[in-house]
Amino acid sequence: MNILFIITGLGVGGAERQVVDLADELTKLGHSVKLAYFLSEKTTVLKSPNFDVIDLGNNKNNAFAFIFGFFSLIKLIKKMKPDVIHAHMFHSIILSRLSRIFAKQSKLVCTSHSSYDGGKARMFAYRATSFLGDVFTNVSHKAVNNFEARGAAKKGTMLTVLNGIDINKFYFSYERRSAARVPLQTNKKLILSVGRFHKAKDYPNLLHAFSLICNERSDVELWIVGDGDLKKDIEQLIFKLNLTGYVKLLGIRNDIPDLMNASDVYALSSAWEGFGLVVAEAMATERVVVATDCGGVKEVIGECGFLVPTEDPELFAISLKKALNLEVEERQKLGVMARLRVKEKYSLRTVAKKWLAVYSNINV
Repeated sequence: MNILFIITGLGVGGAERQVVDLADELTKLGHSVKLAYFLSEKTTVLKSPNFDVIDLGNNKNNAFAFIFGFFSLIKLIKKMKPDVIHAHMFHSIILSRLSRIFAKQSKLVCTSHSSYDGGKARMFAYRATSFLGDVFTNVSHKAVNNFEARGAAKKGTMLTVLNGIDINKFYFSYERRSAARVPLQTNKKLILSVGRFHKAKDYPNLLHAFSLICNERSDVELWIVGDGDLKKDIEQLIFKLNLTGYVKLLGIRNDIPDLMNASDVYALSSAWEGFGLVVAEAMATERVVVATDCGGVKEVIGECGFLVPTEDPELFAISLKKALNLEVEERQKLGVMARLRVKEKYSLRTVAKKWLAVYSNINV
């Protein structure tokens, strides 16, 4: 099958990693894949030499990237003649739908990766252009319900297709943990959080919760992997809460599986998510997870972690303390259960095959 993936950009984020991993997996299954993007900033690691990556936006990182990219997309579709176009995230979805007016030969699948993808204007844009797409999906049942309730899609028309985790990349071993912790030069218990510095990730929630823990104990550290527009705000809050010696901002990293192994607890503090990909990655690495009940995170965790309400640092801190205080046997048991859940429900190979079934069952 000849498949064209289109995404807004390749910055830091779960959606971007998922698209790259899925493209890689589909090439392994024998399909021809190209990945096109609009915004020039590239930070996601492209691990596969087997699919082409195309800059539609002419190396721009502003509105002109979308204007130029729209016409580049039309040319690419006409030249490539893909069997399926799979568009991810808002801008790519809208532009891919509009491109069908000029290049109608391909099946078009559109995927949002969030339970909250903007305000009323975006929901209207989704609904107004829906007739130009063949399938509209999201990454969790809760996200689908939210989109339909907000009018982005007609009730009963949006599909749920879960994200997939590369369980051969995310796994726990004592050797990996030891190798990862030695350079860290710490004997403290580590809480890890990964995600861009964006309002959706609600790092103030995590920092306020962590400050409550530090009021009671000094044997913990919080490491945050990511970058973004809110970095200065986060740095100021760390200073304000007197957490400078306890919190490390690691920036953008390409060794997330190793950092997962090094950590003791994974924390997700988001106000909203679509699926919570990084939660499933932590579970695959047999980490104890404490996460907010947002988007599809509850569906992912099941009974294999701690779930807390959003925007409640006090309850978040209580669950983080419980996770940190687990006995070794309890921690290991929970970790094994978590990995088994991911392996059975969210393996990348299983999800890739589900997408192929979606592509094949589209009638145009």
